[in-house]
Amino acid sequence: MGSYKTGDRTFYSLIESYANLGDFGSLEKVFDQMKRERRAFIEKNFILLFRAYGKANLHEKAVDMFDRMVDEFNCRQTVRSFNSVLNVIIQAGHFHRALDFHDYVLRSRNSVSPNVLTFNLVIKAMCKVGLIERAIGAFREMPFCKCLPDVFTYCTLMDGLCKEGRIDEAVALLDEMQIEGCFPSPVTFNVLINGLCKKGDLARAAKLVENMFLKGCVPNEVTYNTLLHGLCLKGKLDKAIGLLDRMVSSKCVPNDVTYGTIINGLVKQGRAVDGARILVSMEERGHRANEYVYSVLVSGLFKEGKADEASKMWKEMIERGCKPNTVLYSALIDGLCREGKPDEAKEILSEMVSVGCTPNAFTYSSLMRGFFSTGNSSKALLMWKEMEGSSCMHNKVCYSVLIRGLCEDGKLKDALMLWKHMLGKGCAPDVVVYSSMIHGLCNAGSMDQGFKLFNEMLCGDSDSQPDVVTYNILLNALCKQSSISHAIDLLNSMMDRECDPDLVTCNILLKALKEKVNPPQDGREFLDELVLKLYKQKRTVGASRIVEVMLEKFLSPKASTWERVIQEVCRPKKVKAAIDKCWFDLFS
Repeated sequence: MGSYKTGDRTFYSLIESYANLGDFGSLEKVFDQMKRERRAFIEKNFILLFRAYGKANLHEKAVDMFDRMVDEFNCRQTVRSFNSVLNVIIQAGHFHRALDFHDYVLRSRNSVSPNVLTFNLVIKAMCKVGLIERAIGAFREMPFCKCLPDVFTYCTLMDGLCKEGRIDEAVALLDEMQIEGCFPSPVTFNVLINGLCKKGDLARAAKLVENMFLKGCVPNEVTYNTLLHGLCLKGKLDKAIGLLDRMVSSKCVPNDVTYGTIINGLVKQGRAVDGARILVSMEERGHRANEYVYSVLVSGLFKEGKADEASKMWKEMIERGCKPNTVLYSALIDGLCREGKPDEAKEILSEMVSVGCTPNAFTYSSLMRGFFSTGNSSKALLMWKEMEGSSCMHNKVCYSVLIRGLCEDGKLKDALMLWKHMLGKGCAPDVVVYSSMIHGLCNAGSMDQGFKLFNEMLCGDSDSQPDVVTYNILLNALCKQSSISHAIDLLNSMMDRECDPDLVTCNILLKALKEKVNPPQDGREFLDELVLKLYKQKRTVGASRIVEVMLEKFLSPKASTWERVIQEVCRPKKVKAAIDKCWFDLFS
């Protein structure tokens, strides 16, 4: 405009505007103009550019520009620009690349000295890739670089230690940080409480909450949600509900995660009706349930055989303006199929598609399972073909459902063809698919082929290793053929592979000992020896489970077994529950 001369501040404003827009073409033009007019480049210009590269997920561009700062733009690099690029790489999830960049810069740039933020970023990257020892080393190096760790440093390292299962070391850091004069924040306590809850150590987690109050640090919704999740995982739902009341009385407002956690926990314990009551309480407090909460409740009510309540909840949900999504429709379809109403479920599928919700593999698997359970294998196969025509890909669950359904329908040849089709598609069978196929082969009398697949499982990866269901299928087949000695050998092999027998295993073998052995045995000695073997291998959970089976079947263990095992392997509450059940069965 003549007398007006563009100043450096104007250039900075242009760079800021184009950086916010992500307009890298205009940014390059501004930088070129500044070079032509020999304007002075300041570090703030580049930090704006680095942030823009970060938003656009162009971390390598940021690294390249950092390298050009000195030679091309005559701008001195400091720890600010270094940290900016380091953060861009970490935010992009390239943690190894961040560590390499960090080491390269500190070796080659004398002008860059790390500060607390540098260490925080590096420790975070190390923890993310499991290099916890290096992270601890960097943490201990900080005082020598005249950098004192702050609350973020401690939180990052504590989180890394907790994820590695090193909870005690993480808790010890809490004491250390306070000795060093660094005051913990709610996030600090939340990290430790989360680690302890995942470990199942709820007593120590509760003590940390008390410690929070003593330090004047008020628990927030994250603290309560973490504790609630831990209580639900341990099955302590009544305590979780009590904690919810305490949360409200402490004027800490529960959120969707709070209610969702408790409702999900109740449903998993078979208490969907109690979950529905929590939903009412939730809505009375002004919270609208989301699709996840409704899907959990609808599914839970159907699984508990409360189809009318589930249908009522579905109608109430629609009336309250909650629009069903794929998960919700799938829960309803699965529930109707469990109730033996696959034709009604098929109508819901049509409605689902008409409103623009795309069915997934779970939706089709539920319908196939439903049609097979009502003896309508032709409609189940039609659902498979309909799935092939949609954009939904067949997965292992779909193959498992179809293979099992065909086997139970006596169509072993079709099941074998489908097995080959699955392998040809490059879909590696998991333990469920293997077990379904072995079950079909054993029922058809093809035990040799069944054991051939079983041996394949043993040689496969972790997803295909046999579980107790697989062993029970083979044990049942062997016992039906009176191959008791072979069954006992398989049981021993099962236990050697650290797979503990369950109630089904015991029932199969007890029935065989009673019906296939001469003279018949009640199985008391067999189960007693099984308990002792598990006890000697220090598998207390498996041993206590067998003792519970013995109590439920009125086969009391020997006095020596009680003396050696009961104090160590049986929790008093479980023993009492089993005894109470025995009395109930006797007199009901």
